[in-house]
This record gives sequence, structure tokens and C-alpha cells, in this order.
Amino acid sequence: MPGRIQCIQENLLGLSWHDSAWVPMLNSSNVLEYFSERTNPFYDRTCNNEIIKMQRLNPDQLCNMTGLEYILLHVQEPILYVIRKQDRQSSNQTIPIADYYIIAGVIYQAPDLISVINSRLLTSVFHLQSAFDDLFNMMQYQPSKGYSWDIKSQMSTTGIIKKDLKEEPSSNFQRQRVDMLLMELTRRFPLPVMKHTASESKYSVSYNFRNIVSVENPLEIQSSRSETTPPIKTEKIDEIVSIKEERSDQIITSPSMKPPPEKKSRLN
Repeated sequence: MPGRIQCIQENLLGLSWHDSAWVPMLNSSNVLEYFSERTNPFYDRTCNNEIIKMQRLNPDQLCNMTGLEYILLHVQEPILYVIRKQDRQSSNQTIPIADYYIIAGVIYQAPDLISVINSRLLTSVFHLQSAFDDLFNMMQYQPSKGYSWDIKSQMSTTGIIKKDLKEEPSSNFQRQRVDMLLMELTRRFPLPVMKHTASESKYSVSYNFRNIVSVENPLEIQSSRSETTPPIKTEKIDEIVSIKEERSDQIITSPSMKPPPEKKSRLN
């Protein structure tokens, strides 16, 4: 319609910006100044921050002004900073417009909920369509066997199977972060410590001693026991030895036991 101005807002979700000269000295005190660089596409020069910067006013006067402004919302030094773009209605009422996060000096715009849902749905539909296309290419039909899918040959021809994949080494920040999380988990959930009483340890020692010592060798019993245990009487040892000798004599002299016949050599 004539007379109506259509303003098409540029989608900045796919953009990123950084200035390598600022990255080594970036901190919470100068991150808003870094965000207000002229080459930053996420910064709006009609905001109140630019007015205070041009007039060299106190930054605390932002609360007394109305309109568009940028504030530092969250800080996790030295890697993460979150900046919010908001519309200030009064000193205690603001309307959030967008959030920007800075990771290792690179600025990105945080997506809204609708963009996240649309992206996830489109990604899911794309992968499902790709899976159906791959299965359709693998399909084979024979009148005697019916339908079948030759998956291995198709995967080898299309290059889906990748060999010798090399993993990228982790950064120093990732290693420190993982160590911090592991220490926090061990602090919250300590490992249980097994405590043994004196009676349990005494019982285990006596049990192992009974398993190791053999009753059939009475001479080993006297040598393996400690000095505190009383010695074994020799009368019982003599009785055991005599019983064994009597049994061996009975086995040898029994009439039922006959030697096997001798083998005779064959005469040709």
C-alpha cells in the first residue's frame, strides 16, 4: 500500500563479530565499551549508552533515562559475558529486547524461543527425510525373496563409513572446567569409607588360618602356628601314624589282591 513503510529487520542470528586487539585485555569493566565499537553490527547507536558516551556523563545516569540501552547482565570471567538490550520505561521498569553473549571475545546474538523451536523442527525433519532417502536407495526387490535392504554396500559407496577419525585436543579452559566439575561432584557425593572392627579382623585371620593349615600333615601344623598357640601332643600324632601303617598293611596283605599275570612272548 502506498504511504506505508515496511521495515524488514535483518536476521542477526547467523552473524558473529570480534576484534582481536580487544580480546587479551577484555574484562567486566570494559566489555560494554568493547560492545559499542563502530564495526559491531549488534550495537544500535541511537541508544542511551551512546548519548552518555558522547556527552561524557556518569554511566549510573542510565537508570534516570528512558529509551533503548545496553546493560551487562552476567559475567563469568575470563570467558563469558552476557549483554542485554532493553527498553527502559522508568527507573524500575524495563522490557527485554535481545541478549548477546560474548565467548572468548566473539559476540553472538542469543536466539529467541521461536527461532530455537523452528531450528530444531527443521533439523529433525531434514534428518528424517535423509534417512528415508538412504533407505529407499538401499532397497532391492526380487520376486522370489521380496524386499531387502543392502545396507553395507550402500554405506561403503556413499562414504558414510568413515575410518581413522581424529579427535580434536581439548583446550586448557575445557580441562580446567571438567576438573572443577569433578571436584564439585566428589565434594557433594563423597565415596563411602569401609570401616572394619577389631572382632571382624580377628575372625578373618582365624578363618584364613584354618583354611591354609592341612589336618593330614600334623608336622606342618606345629611349624605354621604362632608361638602363643599350645603345641600338639605327640601321642595323638603317633596314633595317627600307627593307624595309617595298619591300613597300608591291610591293603598289601589282603588275599583278594592278586598280581596281574605276566605277559608271554609269542613264538613264531
